[in-house]
Amino acid sequence: MKAPTLAELGTDLLVTSRRRRAVALTRPFAGVLLYAAVAWAGWWWLTPPIAFLVFVAVVNVTHDVVHRTLGLSARATDWALFATGLVLLESGHAYRATHTQHHRYFPHPDDPEGHPADLSFLGALLHGPVFLPRLWWWSFRRGRDRGWLLAEAAAPVTALVGGVLLRPYAPGVLTYTVMMIVGSWVYPLLTVHLPHHGYGDTPLTRTRTLRGRVVPALFLELTYHLEHHLYPQVPSHHLPELARRLDPFLAANGVRPVRVV
Repeated sequence: MKAPTLAELGTDLLVTSRRRRAVALTRPFAGVLLYAAVAWAGWWWLTPPIAFLVFVAVVNVTHDVVHRTLGLSARATDWALFATGLVLLESGHAYRATHTQHHRYFPHPDDPEGHPADLSFLGALLHGPVFLPRLWWWSFRRGRDRGWLLAEAAAPVTALVGGVLLRPYAPGVLTYTVMMIVGSWVYPLLTVHLPHHGYGDTPLTRTRTLRGRVVPALFLELTYHLEHHLYPQVPSHHLPELARRLDPFLAANGVRPVRVV
């Protein structure tokens, strides 16, 4: 059975309001301010969950920015990738290059983002420390956006040096830096291996979709991975509705969503 077109599913799925756009773009920076406030207050036990929320907010918005679903201009897209990437001390432009390659060719040897899908669980876990540097180097060798890539590569180094120098006065800076760098090591496991490992030969079997109330909401709807791969032009906040409209097609083709909390 042929997948329905977006015109058949409803072009309202492509709409992003100003409020949605503003929320998506400001949420990561609000998270950083919240982190700074609790660190200043000495409530260190709160910093890991806040760091997790910052991660999810950034991954969500950079995903939408890369797929141009927020309605930003080309110039605004570059700055949004740069600014939101800085929050996690990583390269937004490397992510754009490798993620579009992933959508274009997965599974393929020249898809560095999709590589952890072919690794074991332990292999994907151990791949963590080299995952982002590998994506950056692949992007840099292509010769595009090198100015952005070099500026973004300086972010984690600058943050580490600044964090060490400021540690006697503001220990939260170094703590934040270490959490962001170490936290990124779970990318290959959580964002590639688990959604794609054991993939099949068709677009419907190359990834999975998770359905539930708590987990999808906690990850800002990024768990609708199959729906996203089928229709990457749909912004993340419409993925639950896209999934609902796609259910008859998925059921008719034997796709069983993974049920979570």
